[in-house]
Amino acid sequence: MSYPSPWQPGQGWHHPRPWQEQAGHSMLASTADRERAVDVLRAGFAEGRMQQPEFEKRVARAYAARTVGELALLVGDLPQGPVPLPAASGPVPRTFLPAVPAKTNEKAVGSAICGVLCLVTVGLTGLPAVILGHTARSEIRRTGQGGDGLALTGLVFGWLSTAGWALALTLVFAALLVSG
Repeated sequence: MSYPSPWQPGQGWHHPRPWQEQAGHSMLASTADRERAVDVLRAGFAEGRMQQPEFEKRVARAYAARTVGELALLVGDLPQGPVPLPAASGPVPRTFLPAVPAKTNEKAVGSAICGVLCLVTVGLTGLPAVILGHTARSEIRRTGQGGDGLALTGLVFGWLSTAGWALALTLVFAALLVSG
């Protein structure tokens, strides 16, 4: 049985083999060189490029090889590892992709800020908090954005502030009617 000639550049493979370096074929083979050659032989056998008896002979010769030139002769007609198979399917379905966090609605953030500022501004930002909160919740339901909790916070503070102002004005008006 004859083995193929060593691989030469220009034969279709664009990756140089580790055992074909500038030193030539007479360089002594290391254990790592032998293992790499056996790995290439295993990949070729798994791909159906040779029969079992030929594979066994080549593996035995690879472990017995003294130089990189002998290893090059054993794997010269094989690709350097498994040949990639074409993709069996198209893009990955959305269910298997990582979840992208929903963008927070800006109006919900504004509503929460106005709602919290009701305490500092004595309720003056309550009405903007209510308007922004209702608008934000509507947009969140329509677009699927995040920030519903922020919008709800702004609504609660805004309505409490507005109710407080309404109660205070009603009491002032009632006091004016009674005294008057």
